[in-house]
Amino acid sequence: MRRFGPAQFLLTILIALTLWLVVAAGCLMVGSTGIRWPAGDLLVDRRFHVGLASLIGAALAAAGATYQAVLRNPLADPYLLGVSSGASLAVFLWALPFAAAAPLLAALSQQAFAFAGAIAAVSVVLILAQRRGRIEPVTLLLVGVIVNAINGSIFLLLYHLNLRHDVTEVTGGPFRFLVGGINSYLTPTQLYSACAAVGVGWMILLFLTPSLNVAVLSEGEAQSLGVRIHRLRWIAMIVASLMTAAAVSVSGPIGFVGLVCPHLARLIVGSDQRRLLPVATALGAALLALADASARLLGSSQFTGTILPVGVLTGLLGGPFFLLLLWKARQRIGSDI
Repeated sequence: MRRFGPAQFLLTILIALTLWLVVAAGCLMVGSTGIRWPAGDLLVDRRFHVGLASLIGAALAAAGATYQAVLRNPLADPYLLGVSSGASLAVFLWALPFAAAAPLLAALSQQAFAFAGAIAAVSVVLILAQRRGRIEPVTLLLVGVIVNAINGSIFLLLYHLNLRHDVTEVTGGPFRFLVGGINSYLTPTQLYSACAAVGVGWMILLFLTPSLNVAVLSEGEAQSLGVRIHRLRWIAMIVASLMTAAAVSVSGPIGFVGLVCPHLARLIVGSDQRRLLPVATALGAALLALADASARLLGSSQFTGTILPVGVLTGLLGGPFFLLLLWKARQRIGSDI
């Protein structure tokens, strides 16, 4: 592995930051959020939307790059693994009347509920996907899809039982829990706690990047290099789940950002996690900011008349990308036989 010193690290961070700033500046010029703040300053609204979209995209992309490294699965993604839907369902439960009436549950924050839901979902997926101590990639994805379906069904059941029909401005609407979107109605506590969780989590993952380079090797090779692969895997996945939960708690389950951006980053800087993580993070921030700007632009047109949840656009982009990756993986397996 080539030497990667402080100069190369700072250059990577600078390039990633510049990439995001250029895209974010362009997104500030596009469309309207449909919401006027008391000052009537739409530029402030756009700054909020672009900043929040960038935060969510960065968190999901960094989590996706981490999952793919520690699970050694190029198709791993917070959405496909069921982590996003688990966190989203937990946030919905936190907002139910019975949770608000219970002193202990009311004392727990929205972030804590989202994190618990994310950890529960990823734990179920990993337990069911293991066979003789090894994680089977196909089983991992199948179990993730099933967990997503179950979480979505539970949400619809609770919603149609009239347990909580006031999910409008406070949460961004009921479909944000299924599709995901940029929520303009956040309290300062929600926003600051999400920023803190994503920031702390990203710094931890950045510190772990040398070990994540070893995690992509076989378990025997990693052990020979002095890396406790099982401990590393759980630490990295807990941190990635924390970042996913922080993003989902303010947006809902936005899909495929954590799948697409790490692959694009590999095409640009290769597989070295010390370069991959910052670039994937910047691409995630830029991609979701672009998707949000596109949704606002479409919302201002006569064809839609309303701002689409940004998760719809990422699904339209990520779905075909996932099928392409699946097809390439099948071709690779066929050529190895």
